Amino acid sequence: MTKNQLVIRLSDSEATNFRRFGPKAANQALLSQSGLCTPGGFCLSADAYRAQLEHLGLTEIADKAVSLSFLDARQQISQIRMALFGEPISSDIQQPLLQAYDRLVLDSGTSVAVRSSSIMEDTQGASFAGQFQTFLGIDKKEDFLTAVRACWGALWSSRALRYMESKDITPADTAMAVLVQPLVDAICSGGGMSQTAGGGMSVTATWGFGESIAQGEIVPDLYGLDSDGVPIETYTGRKTHSIHCARHHGSPSPTKVNSEHVSKRCLDDGQLRELSFIMKKSEKLMEGPVEIEWALDAAGFKLLQARPLHLGPVSVPDKLWLQHPSLRGQPGGIGWGTGRACVISCECELGRVAPG
Repeated sequence: MTKNQLVIRLSDSEATNFRRFGPKAANQALLSQSGLCTPGGFCLSADAYRAQLEHLGLTEIADKAVSLSFLDARQQISQIRMALFGEPISSDIQQPLLQAYDRLVLDSGTSVAVRSSSIMEDTQGASFAGQFQTFLGIDKKEDFLTAVRACWGALWSSRALRYMESKDITPADTAMAVLVQPLVDAICSGGGMSQTAGGGMSVTATWGFGESIAQGEIVPDLYGLDSDGVPIETYTGRKTHSIHCARHHGSPSPTKVNSEHVSKRCLDDGQLRELSFIMKKSEKLMEGPVEIEWALDAAGFKLLQARPLHLGPVSVPDKLWLQHPSLRGQPGGIGWGTGRACVISCECELGRVAPG
């Protein structure tokens, strides 16, 4: 394999090969090549990860680690992670990687996002959601190389290994590709599901980057749409702060949201219809329901990710559930609070619960 084949643009037809670039990067390539608007960028093949393991003399150590239990392999796991994160990248990998990075920064005029793309990620029964790494606002070569090494090392993190163990997967079954894209200067961001248990669609949204939703730091807007993409429900959240990169460079940091925007809708009905079209087209391309991540900048929507949405079988409610009104709500942000406990025995007593 030549050096140039390790790095490939998302616009290249080969980039849709999930066995080389992981489903996350391959899906981005597929969506982009099919006419949906994505940030673009390039990906580093999982072959580069394997080559780096060999370059560092870690192949035999990795084989030994996967033959042992998690507890017994702690020494080998630590050695692999420290070497992947701390040792220089092989020149055969680093040279084409930095050439692609320089070209992307020159073409986009902005910093980049660096994201893990495991070849087992977003597969049936093993989404690996939140198990690996994403770095935003990378604007220096040294930081970029560190982010790539950290993505490789994330495959051997305790969190990822325990997740793999629960799915009967080992690091030997997978490898780590890396997705590199221009950072979107997001006005607002969020997620969406092309199908819900009720047969409709749903969208979440917040100001700035979507990390504040993923971390449970705010209560996002929640929009319900019917199966045709027509908005039918709106629950406005409390978006007390947003996450941005200062001047679109540097590390993401929280910024207090103006009081009038805390409970203001991030998206209007027309924008929701546009997102429903994006989800439906993604669904057709990926041949099934999808879960997406999106961002809205001054130019319009950018699709950051689309992965298969694995829906469980629809259960038939029992008679008791059908005869009584049910409570509905949306996930709330993680936080701290104090107050007097209030025990209620039915929905009719909710008026006793104080705000907050």
